[in-house]
Amino acid sequence: MHVPPGLGRMAPVVLAFHGGGGEARGYQEYSGIDRIANRERFVAVYPYGTGVLPRRLLTWNAGDCCGRALDDGVDDVAFAVAVLDDLALRLPIDTRRVYATGHSNGAMMAYRLAAERGDRVAAIAPVAGALNVDLPPTGPVVAVLHIHSVDDPRALYGGGLGPPFPGTGVRSVHRPVEDGLALWRERNLCPPVPRGAESRAGRTRTPNEGQTATLLVWAPCATGAGVAVWKLTGVGHGWPGNTDVSMRGDVIGPPTTLVDAAEEAWRFFAGRTR
Repeated sequence: MHVPPGLGRMAPVVLAFHGGGGEARGYQEYSGIDRIANRERFVAVYPYGTGVLPRRLLTWNAGDCCGRALDDGVDDVAFAVAVLDDLALRLPIDTRRVYATGHSNGAMMAYRLAAERGDRVAAIAPVAGALNVDLPPTGPVVAVLHIHSVDDPRALYGGGLGPPFPGTGVRSVHRPVEDGLALWRERNLCPPVPRGAESRAGRTRTPNEGQTATLLVWAPCATGAGVAVWKLTGVGHGWPGNTDVSMRGDVIGPPTTLVDAAEEAWRFFAGRTR
């Protein structure tokens, strides 16, 4: 948990779920969320998932994915709600301004939390991981900003059987990103056709050369809970805004700074209430 110094009363909360095979501390370091929490005065919370080893190689039960958490039927939705309940006993948080984000399997977890306990979150910003549970047509509305590359080599944007997890023969089937967004648009009573809100292109002779980022927004929605997607090209599976891929570039593909996922998530969250 990261609490900005001198935090005032009724602070917003961002739940941040690490990726599959990762852990909370590493995600906290590479996501850049703490920096924004200090500036915008919210509490950032990084739960740990489940695995064979303590605090290493952890996953979330996000519906169709992933790993030990799925195999053991771990109730990670109940865990996330318990974390929020415990947090409310420790800090003066604003329970109407609770948000969730996550990377890869953590993005799927943010989706599942919103799908099953939309009464606890106002908005989510999943990154590089699609909706992996069935979404009933009715229920509490939650605003959604999805961030994903169509060239993601691991969490396939168009869906299908993904590659094996590094060092294993385990593979997961991914649901198409746009199928999940369509379900959220229907629940939130949004128009069927998006408007292009913003476009960015990587400059020549920079690490972003050949990359694009397009923000599509479905609005206005009758429920007031919008749906949007940052659709990237030429970008891999990493967290947008983080360029330190170390030795994993050949596994997850090219990084990008065209979009800073943490900044875009907060820009979407700010001002939204449940």
